Amino acid sequence: MKRLSLLILALLFIISCVTKYEPRTLKSIEIQEFNIANSSIRAIKAIDTKTVFYAGSKGDVGFKTDQGVSLNALNIKYQDTIIPHFRSLAFNGTDYFVLSVANPALLYKISEGEPTLVYQEQHEKVFYDAMQFFDDNLHGIAVGDPTQNCASIILTTNAGATWTKIPCNNLPEFEDGEAFFAASNTNIKTLGSTVWIASGGTKARILKSDDYGQTWQIFNTPIIQGNGPQGIYSVDFADAKNGIIMGGDYSKPLENKATKAITSDGGKTWTLVADNQNPNYKSCVQYVPNTDGKEVFAVGKTGISFSNDGGHTWHKVSNKGYYALDFVDKNTAWLSGNEKIGKLVLK
Repeated sequence: MKRLSLLILALLFIISCVTKYEPRTLKSIEIQEFNIANSSIRAIKAIDTKTVFYAGSKGDVGFKTDQGVSLNALNIKYQDTIIPHFRSLAFNGTDYFVLSVANPALLYKISEGEPTLVYQEQHEKVFYDAMQFFDDNLHGIAVGDPTQNCASIILTTNAGATWTKIPCNNLPEFEDGEAFFAASNTNIKTLGSTVWIASGGTKARILKSDDYGQTWQIFNTPIIQGNGPQGIYSVDFADAKNGIIMGGDYSKPLENKATKAITSDGGKTWTLVADNQNPNYKSCVQYVPNTDGKEVFAVGKTGISFSNDGGHTWHKVSNKGYYALDFVDKNTAWLSGNEKIGKLVLK
């Protein structure tokens, strides 16, 4: 029996050594760019290596291919006069959802190429920033700036057919001047039944729920904060414990003090990494899939940066400015920016 136990332990050790991921030193990075005239693109959903879905600032939504061809393109108008500025996009496995930023907030379900308005909200302070579905594709969440003394959070439990706003007495109280950034549709991260949301302004904090948004906790972070353009712009998690946040000061994008931090306890505590080192301000950070949280990309108007040690050290790989990125697989991602879509290929 003792011999058998030793053999099992040895086998487990061998398996762990074999499966341990060794981060890459990238040999080349290629970026294809495709123009989208007169539209700022901050929300994308990577479909595959040839196609991406996007939502833009002129009510424009649709697919773009790696040949630059637009497919099923729509130009949505509300009451024939209001052109929605879309910065939020989500996919439930069947249908796409796009959400506009300002008053009135307009959330459309796009099924088989047809848009249907499924939620609207009118308030002088309304401003929605990001939207995601959970892994079950039934539960979804969107977050916006406060209209009272809490975050604006709307939920769906029926795959987006209907949406309901959470009352403030069920949410953590916000500081005056604390809000969110509609920079890349990535200040929300969902994993299983858990969601993390990143704030900025007078406070840079993480809101967390483990039950599809029914109950909430809020945690402080060391990211730069105190003024309107300062705070967390993007959050991602490699697994339930290990995550990364990035942002900075949009008005001072070349500064790199307190712009990035990591957690190993599910978002309760955060530690600054590469402090006072590049990269500086970034609007989107994402782990590369299937790299055990080792490889990370970050994009912003200051360029594209890459880390192969979980965010501790970084290398600038391009001066091209983008707002957001979304990975298809380990080697391919889609990018979005001002009047452009990009395709990133890693080798």
